[in-house]
Amino acid sequence: QEQLVESGGGLVQAGGSLRLSCAASGRTFSSYGMGWFRQAPEKEREFVAAIGWSGGITYYADSVKGRFTISRDNAKNTMYLQMNSLKPEDTAVYFCAADRFGRVGHGPISSQFNSYDYWGQGTQVTVSS
Repeated sequence: QEQLVESGGGLVQAGGSLRLSCAASGRTFSSYGMGWFRQAPEKEREFVAAIGWSGGITYYADSVKGRFTISRDNAKNTMYLQMNSLKPEDTAVYFCAADRFGRVGHGPISSQFNSYDYWGQGTQVTVSS
């Protein structure tokens, strides 16, 4: 069982930046595809970004493309989400997720909940206007 712990959330003004981290506990992190999702109050959880096991392939939701960058450091068992030009509509709890079969990062399969096997508890991001 993989344990994922998110950090880096907080309160930021519109136009500002935050970097989220997702630390994994297991020894097989480098073989996992990884993703970020978010859930705003009274809304469904939605896909944000995904990255392949090697870090060479990424996939983004249209709403964050050009503003957010997903990356990973397999030596540190950690994934990141750099969020720039933040907007109030980015306010949500952000979750990281792991795909133990290494499928995500390759297009639309990355945005499907059932592509992921492990989930973190989430970190709150609040963007004020």
